[in-house]
Amino acid sequence: MPDFDLIVIGAGVAGLTAATLAGHRGLKVAVIAPSGAGGQIINAERVDNFPGFPESIPGHELGTLLFAQAEAAGAQFMLDTVEALAAAGDERMVRTATQSFAARAVIIAAGSSPRALGIPGEDKFLGKGVSHCASCDGPLFRGKAVCVIGGGDTALDEALVLAGQAARVTVFHRGKTLRAQRRLRELVAAAGNVAVESETVVEEIIGAASVTAVRLRSQNAASPCQQEIDGVFVAVGLDPATAFLRGVLVLDPSGHIETDIMMRTSLAGVFAAGDIRKHSVAQLAAVAGDGATAAIAAFRYLADL
Repeated sequence: MPDFDLIVIGAGVAGLTAATLAGHRGLKVAVIAPSGAGGQIINAERVDNFPGFPESIPGHELGTLLFAQAEAAGAQFMLDTVEALAAAGDERMVRTATQSFAARAVIIAAGSSPRALGIPGEDKFLGKGVSHCASCDGPLFRGKAVCVIGGGDTALDEALVLAGQAARVTVFHRGKTLRAQRRLRELVAAAGNVAVESETVVEEIIGAASVTAVRLRSQNAASPCQQEIDGVFVAVGLDPATAFLRGVLVLDPSGHIETDIMMRTSLAGVFAAGDIRKHSVAQLAAVAGDGATAAIAAFRYLADL
């Protein structure tokens, strides 16, 4: 007999929404995640793209509310890292770093991890001036000069958080125009201590014990130049956390899980939700919708069994 009706892998917005709806439908649900509930959203200083919060809400508060809702619906939580997924007849086997579980259905909502630049100095100075989280590390750079690398929503969100801490914030973006939504572009333009340098690539992070400068190549300059900087915040996108699924599910070339409109994957009884799946728009409202759809699809699948 399986340990659970449904195992949800991941405790972000998609996973917690799925766990809540599945619990409300009477399923025995376990949520497995390597860290506390909320996923990456807990690092967001403010969330203003989730329905119901016109004045925005801190990410850690939203994560806490979603966790409490899933727990009230009966979900059991386990802090562990999922390392493998396999099929055994009608059961789906989930192996973690410490044990194994059987369930009749699985929802994968493990999310993504920050993408690295892959340039000299990035690994060397990680935690010594290089960061992926402005709300976590911004206070360390109070009154100093920092830069953000990227041109999307996350990059400008990071820049706005840092603007309240650092003396100067420079956003380096390789494209001609920023990809971020207009509201964020307007807020950055209105911030007195944030500058945007487009068509500029950071080629190296320089320092001794910690970061002291970056080497830049600009489209408008004949040769690279160096700019003194105390902190580098990387926001160039996310990579799906699907390494443990290669050879088990059909993935696209970038590693995202292929699903249909009901979040069904290539393996019966396994569903995917959130920015880990192909064609996700990676917005919180849509991610929550994915979780709800996956939970309903899993419930119907189990009823058919």
